Amino acid sequence: MYLWVKTLHVVAVISWMAGLLYIFRLFVYHAMETEPVVRERFQVMERRLLNAITTPAGVVTVATGLGMIALNPDWLKMPWLHVKFTLVLGLIASNAFAIVARKRLITTPTRWKHQFFRVMNEVPTLLMVVIVAMVILKPMLWKG
Repeated sequence: MYLWVKTLHVVAVISWMAGLLYIFRLFVYHAMETEPVVRERFQVMERRLLNAITTPAGVVTVATGLGMIALNPDWLKMPWLHVKFTLVLGLIASNAFAIVARKRLITTPTRWKHQFFRVMNEVPTLLMVVIVAMVILKPMLWKG
């Protein structure tokens, strides 16, 4: 059972990260756009990406992560997992911000400049790099 949950977790993580990285890239282009018809196209793309892929993949990621913890509760004693949990909260916050930003881009398309979204695009990437390092290297277990 554990390996099936882990498999689903990895697939969900890949989907969630792809969605988070792409949504902020779409926001860059959306914020640069001046033509109303093109902005409307971006709105559709952003809504579909967030509602059909990114947010559901995030929910499955968290659910399967909690499922793996339920199957292995001793992991809660491992310091690297606490760091990972904290960073996952950052990914959840990025996802929540993307939902808010999409709505604001509809009502106030010039609220944020495209450079802001270029920076925001790097946040999930940096979080992902450290999360992967925590999972693979488990640095808190090193004795030196």
